[in-house]
This record gives sequence, C-alpha cells and structure tokens, in this order.
Amino acid sequence: MSTSVSIQDKKAFIHWFLEHYQLKKRESVWILNYLTNHESLLANVHFIREARFCPRGIIISSKCSNDVPFRFYKDHIVTTDAEKSFHDIRLNRHEPIYIQLSFENAHQSAEYSAVLEDNPFLPDDFFITKREKILAHEFLNFTLFQARKKQLLAKIDQALDQQDLYSFNKYTKELDLLKKDYDSDQIYLDD
Repeated sequence: MSTSVSIQDKKAFIHWFLEHYQLKKRESVWILNYLTNHESLLANVHFIREARFCPRGIIISSKCSNDVPFRFYKDHIVTTDAEKSFHDIRLNRHEPIYIQLSFENAHQSAEYSAVLEDNPFLPDDFFITKREKILAHEFLNFTLFQARKKQLLAKIDQALDQQDLYSFNKYTKELDLLKKDYDSDQIYLDD
C-alpha cells in the first residue's frame, strides 16, 4: 500500500469502481461522484481498510458484497444515513475522510490496491490472529522446553561421569516430568 496517492489516481479509480460495481445505496454513488467533482475534497480522501477505526470514515458496499450497505463513522458516532454523511463531507471539506470500499475480491483488485493507503488508526494488535497467538505461545514453550532439556541432559551426563546415582535419578525424573508437562501443554490447531 502506498502512502500518497494523487488526486488524478483517486479520481480515475472512483470512475473505474462506479463503472464496474453497483452499489447497495444510491446515495453512495452520489457521494463518490461529488468527491470526483471537487478536487479540494478529493485531496483529503484516503482509501483504507477498516474504516470503523478512523475518526471520520465511511464504508461503502457494492451489491456483490456481504458487508453493510453504508456506514459513516465520526468520532464515536455511527450512522447509516448517507445524507448526513454527505452534509458532513460538504461542511468539513478540509478534514481527512477515510473510505473503505467493500466489493467482491477487493483484496485481489489491482485498481483498489493502487489507491489503498495504510490506516494510521488501526490498533497495534489488529493483524495478530488467534492462530498466530497460539503459534507464538507454542514457539515460546518449545524454546523453553529445549533450553531446560539441554540443561538437564548436561546434568545427567555430568552425574554419569561422576557416577553419582542419586543425581542421575533426580535429573532423569526431572527430564521425564518436563517431557510430560510439555506434551500435555501442547495446543493442536485444526487445519
């Protein structure tokens, strides 16, 4: 995703989008057309993902999308009234507006990717999935297990070298317990 998109590129993208997709709300078409006809407004438009995190964001959906038809976020207020958002855009033309377009295969669209910008309002842990957290937990457990196992094996070797039966039995039991604990702590993911 790029950080700076020209007004001409935004305008060309909006025209392309409106030619290829039917929107769930006709007011969405009006808003997008209004933006293309006012370059000063278009300069403050940012196409992003996850508009719900933005201080002033809009979600516009095409008929081929399963998302909500239209949503406008301003600070902590959410509305589905496209006319209210249109008036807000007109009255606050110098404030940034973040637009998320929801349409079939949006994540695969080269046209959309060309105008997408990073969303500066996403929470830090937004992209960490439950699966990734589990994998990180498993990796940490495995690393700790390997380190402790290595220590115990060294102590077992030392006990053997010194013919210390008591220490050998002690560290062997600790190693067995470590292996059992590690095996019982495993989380298995469904693929």
